Amino acid sequence: MSESMTDVIEVAGAELRNARRMLGDAGEEAWDRLLDWLVDDYFRLETVGMENIPADGPAVVVANHSGAWGLDAFVLQKVFARGLARPLHVPAMPLVFRFPVLGSYARKKGAIPLEPTLGMEHLTAGELVGVFPEGLSGLEKPFRKRYQLRPFSPGFALTAVRAGAPVVPVSVIGAEEAYPRIGEVPALARLFGLPCFPITTVFPLPAKWLVTIGEPIPAPPRPESYAARAAAARLLCAESQAAVQALVDRERRRRDTPFW
Repeated sequence: MSESMTDVIEVAGAELRNARRMLGDAGEEAWDRLLDWLVDDYFRLETVGMENIPADGPAVVVANHSGAWGLDAFVLQKVFARGLARPLHVPAMPLVFRFPVLGSYARKKGAIPLEPTLGMEHLTAGELVGVFPEGLSGLEKPFRKRYQLRPFSPGFALTAVRAGAPVVPVSVIGAEEAYPRIGEVPALARLFGLPCFPITTVFPLPAKWLVTIGEPIPAPPRPESYAARAAAARLLCAESQAAVQALVDRERRRRDTPFW
């Protein structure tokens, strides 16, 4: 291959990469604007208790997970980005980063790969980590069981105990009605390589959203033995789930109606 042809191929490749980057940036900007509109005008989201987030030092933000497509994770990151000068790092499943635009957007806004340590390095650096301890089971709840929290996985509590980080309970109200889960289609889940493919609305319904941030739960003194740390983590996990469920139950009663 001639040197001139090689130069042409290199230039074409650079232009293609640049075009992809520009399209990706445009897609992320469009998603960010759509999210702003959803939060402000469509969901009419209200936030209460932002002052309960520590101004500095590590903390684990623990929220309920609901709605068929997990839109609550994007909404919560938007809430924190607006209200704090601190990033919120949210461990996300590998599946999230596979989606065009949404994956790169989530990463730029603080999403991190899901690992057993659940953001331990960020807590050690004095940063905020946000988790949804119900995991996928929170999104798989049928509509008739909305806002009934599934058991929390205790991994976040063990990380909080090890890091000496307080747990901040958060309730998210509105996602259950915005994306009600009516059923699922296993064949489509297998086709697209998804854990599940829910039957729900194509576009979210105009539910009223409330995000409430509760008072921090201090982490216990770090026990020396693993058995003692595990016991302390189980206790902290149970206390955290009870706190989130109490917030959820209280805030549901605060809405006059779930919809417009």
